[in-house]
Amino acid sequence: MDMTEEQTYISGVRAAPFEDSIKKGHDPFQVDIADAKHLSGVNRNCSRRIDTKIKKSEEKLPEGDGAQSKQLLPGMVWRNGYGAFDVMIPPYNQTELAQYYETSFANHASVDAKVSNMVGLGYSWKLSDKAISLMETKTAEKDQAFARKKVERLKVRLSLWLDALNDDDTFIGTLERLVTDLQSVGNGYLEIGRKSTGEIGYIGHVPAVSIRVRRQKDGFCQIVGDKIVFFRNYGDKTNRNPVTTDPYPNEIMHFKMYSPLNTYYGVPDIVSAGQAVIGDIFAQQYNIDYFENKAVPRYLVTVKGAKLSQDSENKLFNFMQTNLKGQNHRTLLVPLPPDNDQTRVEFKMEAIEAGIQEGSFGKYHESNRNDILSAHQVPLSKIGMGDGSLAGTIASDRTFREQVAKPAQRMLEKRVGRIIAEVTDILEFKLNELTLTDEAAQATMLEKYVRNQIITPNEARVILGQPHRKGGDKPLELTAKQTSDSKNEAQGKDQRATDRENNAADDPNTVSGRNPKGEGNRE
Repeated sequence: MDMTEEQTYISGVRAAPFEDSIKKGHDPFQVDIADAKHLSGVNRNCSRRIDTKIKKSEEKLPEGDGAQSKQLLPGMVWRNGYGAFDVMIPPYNQTELAQYYETSFANHASVDAKVSNMVGLGYSWKLSDKAISLMETKTAEKDQAFARKKVERLKVRLSLWLDALNDDDTFIGTLERLVTDLQSVGNGYLEIGRKSTGEIGYIGHVPAVSIRVRRQKDGFCQIVGDKIVFFRNYGDKTNRNPVTTDPYPNEIMHFKMYSPLNTYYGVPDIVSAGQAVIGDIFAQQYNIDYFENKAVPRYLVTVKGAKLSQDSENKLFNFMQTNLKGQNHRTLLVPLPPDNDQTRVEFKMEAIEAGIQEGSFGKYHESNRNDILSAHQVPLSKIGMGDGSLAGTIASDRTFREQVAKPAQRMLEKRVGRIIAEVTDILEFKLNELTLTDEAAQATMLEKYVRNQIITPNEARVILGQPHRKGGDKPLELTAKQTSDSKNEAQGKDQRATDRENNAADDPNTVSGRNPKGEGNRE
């Protein structure tokens, strides 16, 4: 089995039968090794190495003492672009995995739900531990106010800088494309370009289907059409370009979903539900074929007492094949021989399927959808299909946030933080998280925190996305009455509130209140 054929498998199921509904995954590196050297951009040294590989692959082993290893390295293919540019083949066809994102509605919805909850909520800035330590050393209110204004100006400059690094998209838009690739094919690539001064001047997304990792992990290669590009690893400013003529290649930051079976590439969650994706495509194709060819009632035509002429048979056949489907009130004229004394000519056209037809595999389709959502760990509520229970939906959203979205956000923040650290160590990049509390509950919570001096007013304003105010860095100073009320409220000893609750509970007009003493149970 050659590598092209091998890549048409996913989770042990051959995907070749779906060429009518899904285009066979095209691998840009599956070019003949002799043609690879003619790609635009290949330098002379790389071209000579390709010639050497071609020559060695055609040589025969010498007889006698010319012993040498004949083993094949896993993931390496020598007679195509993978061997020509010394890059590793992914465990699954990247283009085909990307096509599953477009053709499987459950996979598409799950990936979009992850993208929306991981990076679609935007980002903010928070003070680093170093900045907090410096702020604490400033005791004068004037110095603190100056430091706050400086931090606020820095936040604005950083946000504008990130968006200015790409003329075609915002920074959040770039991250959304990156995470879409990451969740669809298991790999995401962020391109970083530098100015002549070494400062970052460009950040963009590179489609994962066209990128391959070098065997020595010293960079990446991309093939699009008849051109090839080499990228360095992020932070590598000294490694020479071994493939193309570009003396100053851009850098790539590689994001991947960990797989214990491959150290070069990541594997997406959908691979574990590959059977469900392919089975669902089969079921959908079956229903499409039904409505294309058999959506009208099938008929049984019987002729008794006569034999139709060849011309009549052809007219009847053509009518059933072309004129009946999709057209109303069609008239068919079939010439029949006349009755005689011995026989009576009868012509019948009976519908076999005259009842209401419904799509097939409804339960199977639902089962496949659930398997795909389980693989992604995405609840039904995140793809617009609630289970009818508010409590269950909130619990599912909380689990999704804690087990799926937040860990992924921490990983993205750490990787993007390396880019931000080149500019400043005062602020840290922070992705906004999904909130499960409404505004009223959040306001009550922040009020208690501020009144009990757990946080300062300015810290509460940061949570609300509001700028600092003068004097807001000090804990709120309460009067003696406010302090007493706050303690009573925290201990549940607010007598007036207790009396109001008891009176409301003893009110006979209260529907769900407790019964007054001595009255027993109500009937």
